[in-house]
Amino acid sequence: MTTTPTNANNTLGKVYLVGAGPGAVDLITVRGAKLLGQANIVFFDALVDPEMLTLCPQAIQVEVGKRCGKLSSAQQFINKRLVDAAKKHSVIVRLKGGDPMLFGRADEEIQALKDAGIEVEVVPGITAALAGAASIQQSLTLRGVSRSVAFVTLAQGAENLTPGQPISNPSADTLVYYMGRKDAALIAQQLIAQSPNQHGNTPVQILEAVSTSRERLWTSTLKELAAGKADQWFDGSSPALIMIGEALRAPSRLASTDTSQEKIDERLQKAG
Repeated sequence: MTTTPTNANNTLGKVYLVGAGPGAVDLITVRGAKLLGQANIVFFDALVDPEMLTLCPQAIQVEVGKRCGKLSSAQQFINKRLVDAAKKHSVIVRLKGGDPMLFGRADEEIQALKDAGIEVEVVPGITAALAGAASIQQSLTLRGVSRSVAFVTLAQGAENLTPGQPISNPSADTLVYYMGRKDAALIAQQLIAQSPNQHGNTPVQILEAVSTSRERLWTSTLKELAAGKADQWFDGSSPALIMIGEALRAPSRLASTDTSQEKIDERLQKAG
């Protein structure tokens, strides 16, 4: 396809790395939506909802997304296309699912653009973990229960974990795994065996297609997840988010847990 350059004065255009948010079109930021409406060309991820592209009907639309286990654009090729586009167009948008700076390989694109002398700006988006917490209306942090949260991914490009291969799990109170569907049972097994903060009865909430009309929720425990009870529930065509931690326990159960903890603390104080 032949396109007419939109920066005929030979100056380099500007590239915007825009977070599309967790899925729902109306959860993109106002700035992100405005930039889509101004863009000459938009390079978008595979997980970006097609409806979001209605925000940029004037732009050339190019899919460069990555999907686990499927044919996708190599990162170096994406970098080159962004650089080439900046030589032809004034406003270039790289539309990424969620937030560009979380598991989005934004650093590689930013460095490639800077090396080419191209101005780049990052526009944040709502990451899936925060949208997931909002959807189930349960905080990832909770006074007296969870003071730390870790966002984790096991994705390593074309590499996959082999059975028995150790997983490096952080020690945060609440864990949120992105792109962990294939290794869900293994994650749970190793957390039960190794983590000081999680055990068999630790609550698990799994969300698919967060914030969209296709959203689904699986609620259980780490023990059930370790036993593979969610394996057949997963829909391979939707992105999944695995949230693990005591903060995700039902409010009524948390109330009794808090009371028990208060009694324990009171006894410890008296003993001291």
